Amino acid sequence: MASVDVVDARKSYGAIEVIHGVSVSIADGEFVTLVGPSGCGKSTLLRMIAGLESVTAGDIKIGDRVVNTLAPKDRDIAMVFQNYALYPHKTVSENMGFSLKLRHIPKAEIDTRVRRAAEILDVVAYLDRYPRQLSGGQRQRVAMGRAIVRDPQVFLFDEPLSNLDAKLRVQMRAEIKELHQRLKTTTVYVTHDQVEAMTMADRIVVMRDGVVEQSGLPLELYDRPANLFVAGFIGSPAMNFLNGTVRINGKPSFVTEDGIVLPLKSAPIGADGRRFIYGIRPEHLTLGGDGTLVAAVSVIEPTGSETQVFAKLGQHRIVGVFRERVSAKPGDSLSVTPVLSSVHLFDAATGARLE
Repeated sequence: MASVDVVDARKSYGAIEVIHGVSVSIADGEFVTLVGPSGCGKSTLLRMIAGLESVTAGDIKIGDRVVNTLAPKDRDIAMVFQNYALYPHKTVSENMGFSLKLRHIPKAEIDTRVRRAAEILDVVAYLDRYPRQLSGGQRQRVAMGRAIVRDPQVFLFDEPLSNLDAKLRVQMRAEIKELHQRLKTTTVYVTHDQVEAMTMADRIVVMRDGVVEQSGLPLELYDRPANLFVAGFIGSPAMNFLNGTVRINGKPSFVTEDGIVLPLKSAPIGADGRRFIYGIRPEHLTLGGDGTLVAAVSVIEPTGSETQVFAKLGQHRIVGVFRERVSAKPGDSLSVTPVLSSVHLFDAATGARLE
């Protein structure tokens, strides 16, 4: 195993720079997720670590070695791709052991390593089958097994679950996390799904437009997002944002552009009269209570364990998630109250969250 350090890495295609001086340190044995919207540069950064993309500037270190000029096969990494990339004419056993065969490992050792990986991933019964005879989840396990047999210093995962159905994705999420806990191998995992990132990672790196917006523990990013982008990206449904002004008249409050008054627990020094963005997560709205706001219901989405309510608060569209059963219908008025300890204020000019 080894640490991975990305030091001021840049990537350009001609005159177009797509990675802008990214620095990320991944400790030995850590599971780090690179997350962000399509086009943010997360897969490009992963491919730079793998050696599938060259580094325009900066350094990629695996352990104590700078690997900028090393070929992928010499970096002691193993990569699991989105499309599995299995050889259709080879059996599961042959697919898993093929990289070892290319390295002229003795057949007995290959068989031992393949068998051990198959036992870990529960695919022993499929070793003589071909990929066409496997389900999507089984193929994904085989792709992971091919990586495990190499016993690499670093695992790289490039959106490996995006081709699976929702139920299987949840199952495979848990299996990959359990695998990491067992093997303790340094892992870099790329996904656009923030739920995957939250549930799997030791640490999350949020990217946008080729830069790192914030890096930290999953709940740290959820509870204390650095800015509007991270606040809106982490959490599902996304955080509600309302534009307005802070007023301090005895006790602080927030007044939206259309005159709706929202409660505040506190406000920054010198905030009176300044423009801010008020952020509250859907799950931090409660039905009724003190400081009640009246919202006009647009859509009700019951999911069984909870109910999502889409509504309008003045000119702003908001979403509430409630554990209670909500009997309101579209067009009805619904009274909601924000949990004051969970309200966020963002600077309207910079988007930075204020403590």
